Amino acid sequence: MDIEKEEEQEQEQEKEKKGFFRRLWDGLAKTRDNFVKNMDYVFRGFTNIDDEFYEELEELLITGDLGVATTQKILDDLKKEVKEQKIKEPADCKDLLIQSIRRQMDIGETAYEFERRTSVVLVVGVNGVGKTTTIGKLAAKFRRDNKKVLLAAADTFRAAAVEQLREWANRAQAEMIGGQEGSDPAAVVYDAIAAAKARKADILLIDTAGRLHNKKNLMAELHKINTIIEKEYPDAYRETLVVLDGTTGQNALAQAREFAEVTDLSGIVLTKLDGTAKGGIAVAVQAELGVPVKYIGVGETVDDLEKFDPDQFVSALFTAQ
Repeated sequence: MDIEKEEEQEQEQEKEKKGFFRRLWDGLAKTRDNFVKNMDYVFRGFTNIDDEFYEELEELLITGDLGVATTQKILDDLKKEVKEQKIKEPADCKDLLIQSIRRQMDIGETAYEFERRTSVVLVVGVNGVGKTTTIGKLAAKFRRDNKKVLLAAADTFRAAAVEQLREWANRAQAEMIGGQEGSDPAAVVYDAIAAAKARKADILLIDTAGRLHNKKNLMAELHKINTIIEKEYPDAYRETLVVLDGTTGQNALAQAREFAEVTDLSGIVLTKLDGTAKGGIAVAVQAELGVPVKYIGVGETVDDLEKFDPDQFVSALFTAQ
């Protein structure tokens, strides 16, 4: 009976994965139209692999939101492969370029270690990127894996933040600790840690204020929160995720850099990848920051946030149908 249940569960997960891939493929349609079609034109339009060919590719990758530094890495990779394999035809470079793009997105073997441990997950990001919604979706995801999840509403500056998180907590059947509007976020985190330990929570998810305009205050606030976590919950595995809006392209990369300056980021959540022409940012943000994309969102429902799979992403980006 247990084997049958395991098989059913595996089939269900496979079905979910296929369903998410379809949503991801649909969501990346504009990126494919703007980026991949132009790339095919470059590969077909040139007869020689020369400086002009590489310049055209460079312009295409940069305008596809891969950014200057990432584009340089990819082209350096490509030139090396072309030379080593003695490739003469531009059309034969396409698969090499795709492989190079895929390599930029490697997430490493320990990316999801926090899911297997007793963890504190600090979630940062500016207002409007879908941070609170992402926390709710993560809570629902962990609950489906039979984890005991506790949410901490430490964004006490935005009036609706606590209520919004409470709605998600109810939906995900997770518990929540929240303070009054305007109260000290660090005090909320302190109470949440005490509750997480007392209730033997597997994962404590902490929502934080989405402010960047005053970096000094943000730095002080996050430092205070991190100090409390280190002091009160030293045995917990630490994870800090930054939530970025995929539709903002290079602006998302700029935001990630800002947060990387004030806290130790360990992962990226890219939201709103559905319907954007800027899907290339998923490559750039990881390659330039050295921080892996761990989750991507392609819709509004609770099932539209999934673990980032580089192979799946590259397939959705470059597969015509």
